[in-house]
Amino acid sequence: MSEVLEEITPLSEKDCFHVVDRHKSEFTYPLHQHKEYELNFVENAAGVKRIVGDSVEEIGDYDLVLICSENLEHVWDNGRCESPDIREVTIQFSPDLLSGSLMTKNQFASIGKMFRAADHGISFPMHAIMTVYPILDGLASEPESFMRFLKFLKILYDLSRSDYRILASSSFSHAERNPESRRVQKVKQFINDHYTEPLRLDELARLVGMTPTSFSRFFKIRTGKSLSDYVLDIRLGFAARSLVDTTRNVSEICFECGFNNLSNFNRIFKSRRGVTPKEFRAMYKKNKVVV
Repeated sequence: MSEVLEEITPLSEKDCFHVVDRHKSEFTYPLHQHKEYELNFVENAAGVKRIVGDSVEEIGDYDLVLICSENLEHVWDNGRCESPDIREVTIQFSPDLLSGSLMTKNQFASIGKMFRAADHGISFPMHAIMTVYPILDGLASEPESFMRFLKFLKILYDLSRSDYRILASSSFSHAERNPESRRVQKVKQFINDHYTEPLRLDELARLVGMTPTSFSRFFKIRTGKSLSDYVLDIRLGFAARSLVDTTRNVSEICFECGFNNLSNFNRIFKSRRGVTPKEFRAMYKKNKVVV
């Protein structure tokens, strides 16, 4: 398989961030990744397919995504979009911009939490986009660099208080979720180590000294997912990673990732990712370049 393009951004060491506001008729940049954090806003591009890790979604008229990982592949693919005037506002900034003691202060707690979640890529709901739109709309044209930075901080703060949604699965992005209790960590590590095997509720409950009923309720409260949904997402994440990084056929990947029925695997993959395993692999292959 070809490698993912490592983008060299125009951000200099003397800049707090780099912002570009452009209009175009199509997306041509290939699948890529970069060490800088990126907030990307897209307007008037309904039908475009946004790929972030193993998340594949068709966007509407407005889309806003934050990516805070140097190893998370992403690309915007033209898909069914027919708009002649797509607007894209991209803000890139160093992971060190708000690091150190500043991020330990109460005023930056929500931004720090958002950055950690964005290690998997996060998407913002429409009401959050509309909240920051008046500032985002004129950010690139703000003549005073200091005021531009203050406005950027305001955007980050407002977004950090919204109900954003995580995009890529942890098993695909190879990144951990936010800090959790030791019992949850222990169960998740066991699942990561044994996802190819049958996993039973009573076995996992016994691992942390709980009854199956209590553990099932505890896991749902702590993770927001049922145990079966979580295991399914982990297996799909590893399957998606194999589709991207290997040339093994879909049938092999299906059984290697803990599924025991190929047609069931294809059906579940499409229902969760919006495309079949073969289509997912083809999309990544089309958007990759040899470097």
